[in-house]
Amino acid sequence: MIFSRGWPDLSRKCLCLVRATAISGLICAAAVADRSGGDATVIASDRNAFSLPSANMPMRQRLDFSVGNSFFRNPWVAAPASTAARDGLGPLFNTNACQNCHIKDGRGHTPQSLQDNAVSLLVRLSIPATGPLPPHQANMPEPRYGGQLQDFALPGLAPEARIQIHYTTETRTLRGGETVELRRPVLTLADLAYGEMHADTRTSIRLAPPVIGLGLLEAIDAARLRQLADPQDSDGDGISGKVNQVWDRTLNKIVPGRFGWKAGQPSVAQQSAAAFNGDMGITSHLFPDQPCTAVQQACRQAPGGESADGGAEVSRHILDQVVFYTQNLAVPARRKPNDAVVKRGEGLFVQIGCADCHTPSHTTRSDYPLAWLANQSISPYTDLLLHDMGEDLADHTVEFEASGREWRTPPLWGIGLTKVVSGHENYLHDGRARTLQEAILWHGGEGLSSRNKYSALTRDERQALLRFLRDL
Repeated sequence: MIFSRGWPDLSRKCLCLVRATAISGLICAAAVADRSGGDATVIASDRNAFSLPSANMPMRQRLDFSVGNSFFRNPWVAAPASTAARDGLGPLFNTNACQNCHIKDGRGHTPQSLQDNAVSLLVRLSIPATGPLPPHQANMPEPRYGGQLQDFALPGLAPEARIQIHYTTETRTLRGGETVELRRPVLTLADLAYGEMHADTRTSIRLAPPVIGLGLLEAIDAARLRQLADPQDSDGDGISGKVNQVWDRTLNKIVPGRFGWKAGQPSVAQQSAAAFNGDMGITSHLFPDQPCTAVQQACRQAPGGESADGGAEVSRHILDQVVFYTQNLAVPARRKPNDAVVKRGEGLFVQIGCADCHTPSHTTRSDYPLAWLANQSISPYTDLLLHDMGEDLADHTVEFEASGREWRTPPLWGIGLTKVVSGHENYLHDGRARTLQEAILWHGGEGLSSRNKYSALTRDERQALLRFLRDL
């Protein structure tokens, strides 16, 4: 009898045959509900829980996954270099490896002091548009610094600025007299290297999110997203989620967005290529230009790398391997979904309206190219839609059809393993929340009713709901 790693006390439970790992194994029938990622779910709860391949991925694909992992994990270097497959870093950049931001394939962290670096977060920049934008343009970038601030540079060039974050605090009181301190980030950009920014510049702090289950999210049919959307709140429930409409650089047309904090990217491939370009200054066939503005002449004149297929610094083959890797980072199984307190918390999660946006379940489409991720019943706890989250969380930054108050509902699967994997807890788009409770208490706009209902729960009820979230 072969068991998948991590299942407890299976010998004391009834057994059924399911596909739980790369090979078929016997696991408990009751445990099938634990598999948030369907047959792709892995059984892990240690620091590597977010770094495992889809459990049902064919063995012949494991080499592709490993190659993609290598290019995701290891640092890129400046060109020209003897490491021809991994050169092209910069000239301006935020980090030199994907893994530096997505720590152990999980969540980034906020700086711990004004002297600490901001490697696993970035700052988006924009100014108000003065007229209609072309369909491929998400917003109007800041003229001197572009759409994203780069706080590192190759030798001989000046980083655009230093990112400094400090916090103000406020206190919320919950039923029973419990008080919770909330912190609000205050951003300062010091040592601007290319002149003063536009007077109406909008800044948006973005923390690196976990990268598990991306292929499964990509495999949710767009028709399902449109079915869940209710932009006019026609049912009057106070929830008016909408699909962001974004530019697909491969298809050259507008399609539903589903990745990024504002659902500004349509696919794992474009999200990955955008990160190569914006975060590391590496060009690809999807983003062929360096992110250097007109005033950054040294950046524009710096030597670049060139891949084997010419032009771009990351070849289509290597980009495809990185995309394959991120599509197949598996979702870990829940640990105790049938625990009485967890079940009670799950009921409260639905009762106070959290599930209205954090939609528990979907089925992936049957024609998804990675066949092992097709036709899967999954539980990501997201609708992938944009919701108005209120002024407290607003960044006043538009992104295609996302307003300055709207954010995509983030998936919750794996959230209970955040501290185990990443060694810290920073939640929400800017990492301001240090606990799941703080994250709930920052909800406003369409989430305000649920926040108020949470605050009105008894202490035991709140603990049960949090226990449920920590089991995801």
